[in-house]
Amino acid sequence: MASASNYSTAPVSEFLLICFPNYQSWQHWLSLPLSLLFLLAMGANTTLLITIRLEASLHEPVYYLLSLLSLLDIVLCLTVIPKVLAIFWFDLRSISFSACFLQMFIMNSFLPMESCTFMVMAYDRYVAICHPLRYPTIITNRFVAKASVFVLTRNALLTAPIPILTAQLRYCGKNIIENCICANLSVSRLSCDNFTLNRIYQFVAGWTLLGSDFILIFLSYTFILRAVLRFKAERAAVKALSTCGSHFILIVFFSTILLVVVLTNVSRKRVSMDILILLNVLHHLIPPALNPIVYGVRTKEIKQGIQKLLQRGM
Repeated sequence: MASASNYSTAPVSEFLLICFPNYQSWQHWLSLPLSLLFLLAMGANTTLLITIRLEASLHEPVYYLLSLLSLLDIVLCLTVIPKVLAIFWFDLRSISFSACFLQMFIMNSFLPMESCTFMVMAYDRYVAICHPLRYPTIITNRFVAKASVFVLTRNALLTAPIPILTAQLRYCGKNIIENCICANLSVSRLSCDNFTLNRIYQFVAGWTLLGSDFILIFLSYTFILRAVLRFKAERAAVKALSTCGSHFILIVFFSTILLVVVLTNVSRKRVSMDILILLNVLHHLIPPALNPIVYGVRTKEIKQGIQKLLQRGM
């Protein structure tokens, strides 16, 4: 079936996802750690959301922003990982035309949504440390609601043209995607049309969204560090930095993973295609698995909330 679809001239109605084309024997071994990471991500984020929902002391703007990050992580995991595991376990490689482009839209929009959420959280920490007396009047539940609408709307609207442009291309030949996911460039390379506009838009939109978020994050932490260095009391400085510790760790981790994926894709000719595919899958799995754990371990209020939740269950 796969070989016949390579040479068909009929319009394509579905795609075939081929994970690790050179090392398909790895799939069964790789499915175990991926399954464990997926269960960890879903369990940790769900526990965090339930804890914030049930614990009255966590009904504050900073924890609502953390809830938004957890929701984004859950949707991203559910969009990518179950299909990857279905390929590994049951050889279910086919994905419909519409499902492929829906997956592409979610992946392209939720990544900048996460970076935008980190940006809003950085602003929250900036106000808390640099303007503590004004914090209750600036960072309110209404602010969180407006910020959430901004995060979702900005990134959904600006990334929507990516799958739309890709779906408008003519697919009259190959339908085999050498990837575990419907990545934009992996799919558009199969088209019979020129996809230069698609590639340029993704590059400009992606770097505009992510770049602006990281610039604002950098500025926020620059002002925070400058304010902390002016503190005369050492204990006050340590306390101020500790409030930013978890958030800063997540930002560094998120940006590091993203940088590795970008650099390996840039040096595509030097890096094995299988390595690129694996990094793209892990990029949608490792941050969602570790984000709630970092906050849960480093935040006293969340640890206490989880302990109360476990005591209720027992």
